[in-house]
Amino acid sequence: MILTLLGGGGFRVPLVYRALMADRSAERVTELRLHDVDDQRLTSIVKVLDELAAGRDDAPRVVVAPDLATALAGTDFIFSAMRVGCTEGRATDEAICLDHHIIGQETLGAGGISYALRGIPVALALAAAVREHAPDAWLINFTNPAGIITQVLRSELGERVVGICDSPVGLARRVLTTLQGAGLVRSDAGPVGLGGSAVRMDYLGLNHLGWLQGLVVDDVDVLPLLLERADLVESFEEGKLFGFRLVQALGSVPNEYLHYFYFTREDLAIDLANDAPRGKFLAAQQGRFYEAVADLDGRPGAFELWNRTRLEREQTYMASNREAAGNFERDEADLETGGYDHVALAIMHAIANDVPATLVLNVPNAGTIPELADDDVIETVCRIDASGIVPLPVSPLPDHARGMVVNQKFVERSVISAARTGSRRDALLALLQHPLVDSFGVAEQVLDEMIATFGDELAYLR
Repeated sequence: MILTLLGGGGFRVPLVYRALMADRSAERVTELRLHDVDDQRLTSIVKVLDELAAGRDDAPRVVVAPDLATALAGTDFIFSAMRVGCTEGRATDEAICLDHHIIGQETLGAGGISYALRGIPVALALAAAVREHAPDAWLINFTNPAGIITQVLRSELGERVVGICDSPVGLARRVLTTLQGAGLVRSDAGPVGLGGSAVRMDYLGLNHLGWLQGLVVDDVDVLPLLLERADLVESFEEGKLFGFRLVQALGSVPNEYLHYFYFTREDLAIDLANDAPRGKFLAAQQGRFYEAVADLDGRPGAFELWNRTRLEREQTYMASNREAAGNFERDEADLETGGYDHVALAIMHAIANDVPATLVLNVPNAGTIPELADDDVIETVCRIDASGIVPLPVSPLPDHARGMVVNQKFVERSVISAARTGSRRDALLALLQHPLVDSFGVAEQVLDEMIATFGDELAYLR
């Protein structure tokens, strides 16, 4: 089986390769094709993969595809993890936003809108290439903003497109582990994510805007057992972020990215005070990594450099939010979860080997949230097997969540319209309507500055 990874020079590619190496299923990936527009980054990552595979005759063969047509031809699965503008683009988005005293995170607010406006034209070009060279392949999208890009790709390629995010399943696992540690759920329940498991998630929303509304074990919702105890809520990562009082008031556990919405003032204050927001830090960190691998000049050590950099990266994940919530450190278990790579592998494994999995994915709404259109991409619980992907019944959103989701989907639709038609007006409406942008004047100024800064990438907006 062939897997094509677009963004093959990306820093997290070794996570995917490590997961593929651990796969022992009958139908597993035997060839990993890597495609990237940055040859230097790609060369560095290939060195890491070579060291990972050393001494393993059964490791998937790594093939560097110099062009998109070669990368796609005959492939079974396509994993899109492109980063238009690289981490430097993210750093620029954040800097522009913070200069105007608004949050600039790469998937949310003005920063996410800028990223989408630059990424959608690339996604449309990718869709055209897939139609020509790999019409029967499954496309798994991890390119951010994942909900928007998945909706664009799905509108072009149809049902063989699915978006992934590791946050929801990670949240459910942490809640389950917490309840098991307290002796409130049997220790052998689980795991989360397998079709035959006794554990079932009840999760709904949009990418980076969703809520765990229930966790069913042996047909009983055990989430209320968590919600009534402050010590349990504030013992795992999301609970520490949001605090017991908010979680209890909501009656659900929010996705970690909702911290930007529920604690906007606090998060912004931390970001403004930091000399190196996340994007700037990652750009510098990864720049050092790629240079260090190049300096090895054929000597071993690429994997060691990568792993050390990875741990530092994971330790600083959502650091400003954790600082705003009391400056707690991440648990060791959260540094080693693997995350999105395992979600992607679970999808491929379920489809290729007909071994059912239950995951939270980005798929068409199809009536799940009545206020949204059927083709609007949402994030919800799905069953995956050889027959495809089917959303499962979940609890309806409460009023407070429904309003946020409807508003955010308007923003996403406006962004897509702006990218497809070149409408500056639609881009401005998206910025204006986003709750993390608090002024029409600021929306105008930020949009004008982004168009001027990114040049050709946003020159189509008129």
